[in-house]
Amino acid sequence: MKDIKIWDKVLIVFILILWQIIGMLEVVPKFMLPTPVEVIKALVKDWSLIAQSACISLAEAAMGMGFALLGSFVLAIAMDRFKIVHQMLFPICVVSQTVPTIAVAPLLVLWFGFGMTPKVLLVFITCFFPLLVGLVTGLDSADKGVLRLYKSMSATYLRVLFDVKIPYAAESFFAGLKVSASYSVVGAVIAEWLGGEGGLGVYMTRVRKSFQFDKMFAVIIVISLLSLLLMKLVELLEKKALKWKQ
Repeated sequence: MKDIKIWDKVLIVFILILWQIIGMLEVVPKFMLPTPVEVIKALVKDWSLIAQSACISLAEAAMGMGFALLGSFVLAIAMDRFKIVHQMLFPICVVSQTVPTIAVAPLLVLWFGFGMTPKVLLVFITCFFPLLVGLVTGLDSADKGVLRLYKSMSATYLRVLFDVKIPYAAESFFAGLKVSASYSVVGAVIAEWLGGEGGLGVYMTRVRKSFQFDKMFAVIIVISLLSLLLMKLVELLEKKALKWKQ
């Protein structure tokens, strides 16, 4: 396992060196493909503005994720409790994922304006389905023998839910949460591309129009780091929440 991690780092270093050489030799025009050194310089130079934009995008991502968590939890329990709800709504949720978020974003801006609402809604749409699938799958994976035991003791659904089903669903839930966490920032940025007062998407649009591609690459790095950071936070939360399983 350690050898794999070392090779991962070697590969990243190799890609960066190759990127630097290609940029220095100007195989691709320099204004289109800045070198890693130029990207880092742009990141340092514009750090205060990028950090401010990142805070706005993170706020939108957090709000969208919060609503997605609440909505998916309520709907997953309803689907688990009433099979007719599962049969009616789950196929609709699956079909909704065939519509690209980039196609939905302009409609949300048209309906709700350029404020925070369309950004939060797009993050909600992006994060909701992975969370719902994780919860529905997890709740359905509860041990049938344990469920029969609780049923023989005339346990209420809420008792079964909190004692058996939620603990069994924890792993699947966190798997969906990792996916949603990585998508949340990207969803906010996509919504910001179409207009707004601030955020990483708005910043990217401005620097793209002025052909400052070094700053564009700097923002891409920040978005990737934020997504990785959110995934790591979810992993830490998972370890603490599932410590009893270990």
